This record gives sequence, structure tokens and C-alpha cells, in this order.
Amino acid sequence: MENEPAPVRFNIVKAVLGLLAAVGMTVAIFHFRTSIEQYKAVSYPAIFLISVLGNATVIFPAPSYAVAFSGGAVLNPLGVGVAAGLGATLGELTGYLLGSSGRVIAKSNLHARFETLITKWGWLTIFGLSLIPNPFFDIGGIVAGMMKMPAWKFLLATAAGKVIRFTLFGVIGEALLGT
Repeated sequence: MENEPAPVRFNIVKAVLGLLAAVGMTVAIFHFRTSIEQYKAVSYPAIFLISVLGNATVIFPAPSYAVAFSGGAVLNPLGVGVAAGLGATLGELTGYLLGSSGRVIAKSNLHARFETLITKWGWLTIFGLSLIPNPFFDIGGIVAGMMKMPAWKFLLATAAGKVIRFTLFGVIGEALLGT
């Protein structure tokens, strides 16, 4: 690790911190589940906010998946999925807005592939990217913005995929950690 450039070390540290935050959040939610059940009205907005932050930037390692997983064990998994999915959708607007601003300069082969997919399949590409956990959604969002995909289509496709994804995480959390 001594010979690695600073950005590589920063990414490793960021990944480790994100993993520790996710594990810590899961343990805390599981440990304090009776308290969380008493504060359901506050819990769903907290899940929403964590998801907004976790999807608005790649620098802040917010544990959206861990929150949905462990939240599903304590709260209604559908409610968790809707709160996390809508929060994640709002957070993903950052990439879309960056693309639509026209300030993205460098284009890559991956960018060209997403452009082809969005041209051919439109909102279904965004839905698929948002449904499956992957690191490429940000690029898809930027490309959708650059291609001037209507914001309502981007948001609807993103919300549909993210709500389904996070609901599944909540259901799995309920099945594995629920009381």
C-alpha cells in the first residue's frame, strides 16, 4: 500500500469506512429494534434521508443497503423500500443534473455503451440499472441527463427500480433478522 497513489488509498479507506458504517448501522438497528419500533414515524424519514445522502454522492459512504436490510427486520419492509427507494431516487438526481448541465467533458467507452442502450431502450435502461445493485448507475444517470431524457421519465424509472430493490432488501432483512 506504500507505493499506491493517494487516490487509490483514499478509495480503499472510503470502502473500508463504508463497510464499517454499514455493519455498525446494521448492528445498531438490530440492537435497538424495540426503541426503533416505538419511533416508526421518525424511522421512515431517517431511512429516506440516509438514502438521499447515500445516493447523492460517492464520497459520503452512507449505508443505504444496510439500513434497508436491517430496517426491514424492525419496520414494514414495504415502507422501508418506499422510503429508501424514493430517497435514493432523489439522491440520484445529482448525476442526472450533472449530465444535463453539459459540464461533463470526458467521454469513455462505457459512456458510449450507455448512450447506445438509452437510445435503444430508453427508460428501461434506467429502470434496469436502478433495479440491480451496481456501480454503473451514476454513469447511466449522467448519460441520461446529457441525452436530455425527460426528468420525469428518469425519476419514474429510477424510483420504480429502487423501490423494488430496497423493498427486496427489507424483505430479506425481515426474513433473516426479524423477530
